[in-house]
Amino acid sequence: MPLKPTETELEILQVLWQNGPSTVRFVNEAQNKTKETGYTTTLKLLQIMHEKNLVRRDEESRSHVYQAAVTEEETQQHLLGRFLDTTFRGSAMKLVMQALGNHTTTPEELDQIRTLLNQLEKGGHQ
Repeated sequence: MPLKPTETELEILQVLWQNGPSTVRFVNEAQNKTKETGYTTTLKLLQIMHEKNLVRRDEESRSHVYQAAVTEEETQQHLLGRFLDTTFRGSAMKLVMQALGNHTTTPEELDQIRTLLNQLEKGGHQ
């Protein structure tokens, strides 16, 4: 299933990933903490996301409850893969070099990167 959430859909997914199944009102209130969004706009977005199989809807109660139908990890992997292909011509090395060159990396983060590299060299994954 190709995941193609928009930026706003990703923001809604973040709310659902962090809080679990939520009503439209709860999602809307979370969105309003960062930008003014009308309730009907949030409702319409959740309906579109339901059609795209990004969320599931529980229609048992009067207030429909939505939950993410995709995991945060699979979404990140898909979006990163797409970004890697389109921006870095598929080169993970170019992506990592760019990321490390543009940001201050803490000693703890470097230790985690070393651990991951060691695991990858041994043929394992995280």
